[in-house]
Amino acid sequence: MLFSLLVSFNTGSPKILLFIKEGSTELEYMLTNEVGKMSEIIKQSGFEVTIATISGKVLNSGSVTVKPDLKLSEVNIDEYAGVIIPCMTLDLATPEMIAFVKSAVDKGKPIAAQAGSVTLLARAGILNGKKYTYNHDANAETDFESSIYSGTGVIQDGIIITSGSCPWISKETGWQDGTAKLTQTLVETIKAKTK
Repeated sequence: MLFSLLVSFNTGSPKILLFIKEGSTELEYMLTNEVGKMSEIIKQSGFEVTIATISGKVLNSGSVTVKPDLKLSEVNIDEYAGVIIPCMTLDLATPEMIAFVKSAVDKGKPIAAQAGSVTLLARAGILNGKKYTYNHDANAETDFESSIYSGTGVIQDGIIITSGSCPWISKETGWQDGTAKLTQTLVETIKAKTK
């Protein structure tokens, strides 16, 4: 089954960049239950979805195949109204990823991150002095020590939107999955900025 998340033609609609980390141990589950849901909500809200990964290579896991539109290095952040990052970057925050999220925030682009990806925002320093949600209070960790832990739900602080519970965490803990609310909050934030 080809799991199509791409809009490869120019619809004239504002674009949201969906950045996926490659190599997740639960890739099929996350592509289906998180990335697929994010993409669907974004498209139904009138936005175009562009998918980027570090390598730009096809993601194939079980019955799910996703072909990214771009490598992260090819992204021109000026072309996007906002950025969303599913829960797949906990174990890695490369200099390229850190520079990318810093650039997005510096240019005033709303950015939404879920669970493990919240760590990427912290490592980029963009959570300093900001409220965030995560699957635990991480303030004792160096990257988070200047941030304000606010539980496991979805919270917005300016243009930064975080969720502490992705579909996998929800499955493991029984906590409410934040995917739909995180994505909808990003969409509403972008729409409010463009009025």
